[in-house]
Amino acid sequence: MWLLIAFIAVPLIEIALFIEVGGAIGLWPTLAVVVLTAVVGTALLRWQGLAEMGRLRSALDGHGDPSAPLVHGAMILFAGALLLTPGFFTDAVGFALLMPPVRRFVFARIRERIVLRAAHGGDGTPPRPDIIEGDYETLDEGRRGGSGWTRH
Repeated sequence: MWLLIAFIAVPLIEIALFIEVGGAIGLWPTLAVVVLTAVVGTALLRWQGLAEMGRLRSALDGHGDPSAPLVHGAMILFAGALLLTPGFFTDAVGFALLMPPVRRFVFARIRERIVLRAAHGGDGTPPRPDIIEGDYETLDEGRRGGSGWTRH
């Protein structure tokens, strides 16, 4: 339901803003602002995206929690899509998502809605870290020819 409302409301908001801004400053300045925000947004997207990739890499190298850099990276990617979409409303939301305090706020709201549960075995016992579960199949060792990967 919310997605349907967004697909209807966002284009209507953009059309209204284009009419208002275009009436206030004219056609060519309006188009120049739209192109300028796309260029500036692309530069900011690249800079912030590379910085977030560095944070993700360090979290993975240090075996830390990569959830924050992953979510921030996804928000930066979404911000880039919004900034490349022509419009004033989408540009405002895109630039807002490029601000780290806004991303931290959104991440905190997302984290509140997620429930983490530990995986347990079929009998309810917690998994042991020294056991790796898997399936195996015993191959017929008496067959002729072999696979060619072993010496006889």
